[in-house]
Amino acid sequence: MKMSFHNLTVFKQSKVTLRVTLSRFRFEVQVIKVLIARIKHSIHFLAFFLVLPAYVQAQDVPVITTSHGPNSAAQQAKPYVILVSLDGFRYDYAKRYGARHLLDIAAHGASAPDGMVPVYPSWTFPNHLSIVTGLYPEHHGIVANRFYDAQRDASYSYTDPKTNSDGTWYGGTPLWVLAEQQGMRSACLFWPGSEAEIDGKRPTYYVHYDANVPGERRVQQVLDWLKLPPEERPHLITLYFSDVDHYGHKYGPDSEETREAVHYVDEMMGQLALGVKRLNLPVDLFVVSDHGMENVQGDWINLERLAEDLKNFKSEGALMYGPDESSIEKVYAELQRNANGKFKVYRRSQMPSYLHMDNNPRFGDPIIVPSGPYVIRVRPGKDDVKPDKGNHGYDPRTMITMRSSFFAEGPDIRPGVKVPPFENVNIYPVIAKILGLQIGQIDGNISVLGGILAKPSAQSATH
Repeated sequence: MKMSFHNLTVFKQSKVTLRVTLSRFRFEVQVIKVLIARIKHSIHFLAFFLVLPAYVQAQDVPVITTSHGPNSAAQQAKPYVILVSLDGFRYDYAKRYGARHLLDIAAHGASAPDGMVPVYPSWTFPNHLSIVTGLYPEHHGIVANRFYDAQRDASYSYTDPKTNSDGTWYGGTPLWVLAEQQGMRSACLFWPGSEAEIDGKRPTYYVHYDANVPGERRVQQVLDWLKLPPEERPHLITLYFSDVDHYGHKYGPDSEETREAVHYVDEMMGQLALGVKRLNLPVDLFVVSDHGMENVQGDWINLERLAEDLKNFKSEGALMYGPDESSIEKVYAELQRNANGKFKVYRRSQMPSYLHMDNNPRFGDPIIVPSGPYVIRVRPGKDDVKPDKGNHGYDPRTMITMRSSFFAEGPDIRPGVKVPPFENVNIYPVIAKILGLQIGQIDGNISVLGGILAKPSAQSATH
């Protein structure tokens, strides 16, 4: 982002200082560009920024409270965990773009310099559910952002409140449900899936998703929850930011806009860490992401043009659902012949085991696995649009740029620990152990990430 303030001596600040200032006002980069272009030679520019902080402070977060009673006496003695997701924050962004607050967390806590490994497909909702359930998508059921369920004869969409808030679509026990089941209060600010009632439980405090809520208000809401009386105070809090993913899609991972978004969420993490420190509570802060980002190559690949019989299939994106075995086998053969090195095609029962995709019909059949950063779909939608500049969803084991970020700091985290790449399903048992919560059978294992813990917690997590 190029800006000139040479006619405004009061704004003769460094570019770094400008970025921090802009981050505090939480306007999208493109909006700021337009505003600056219109008023950079006007004295009203200064007045605008003097008024803006009051505007940001006035934004309320409409918290919904469910009645679960107070924290039990035993749970009041437990530590606190804040789990933050920075959607689309690629594993190398912190170092590449100089995210000083996240790098400071890494220096004083634990981090994965070479990244965390998302579940496949590396989409937003499957990975957020894997992080908070410790399960692969084939087990928690959210196999993509959008998919079809033949048994229900219905489609799930992450943007449709009728499905994303319907707990019957979700498997596993999210961390907030686990906490509530065991007498511990929890709070969720925008974490995917947190608006649904799962196993008869919702978080004690949650918020309907609203992308327009400024980051400062999100951070302040978390701190406000931690200021509640002990019997009402949530011990597990989740927080979500979409900024980096948004700009990564729109402009690509190498863009100045993505750099600015990284600086913005990093500033929010700095504000959160400082606010937590001032509270003098035993709080462990986990900052993670769901996936990385890569520059898209080429235009849409429409599978329907490569396999004529796909016209009889239901579809969601690149997921395809055939009417019968004969049709499925025929389409599989056609796609194998016409892949042209852009993708691999498998029958679901023959999927590579490391992808964990062979047991859930929600994945469809056959299944496409892109061979590079190509955008693939069965057919165009009603509102056909050109591909984004950046995308994800690819296999993180063959495309390192799909790897996500992991940082953790707090009294239960060993300082300066660097861990090799690990699957994100292994976060769940570590957080459960810190909070002293008993867990059931999951795909993650405490042995993978347990080495970051500074000391045994009040109660061990068991399988």
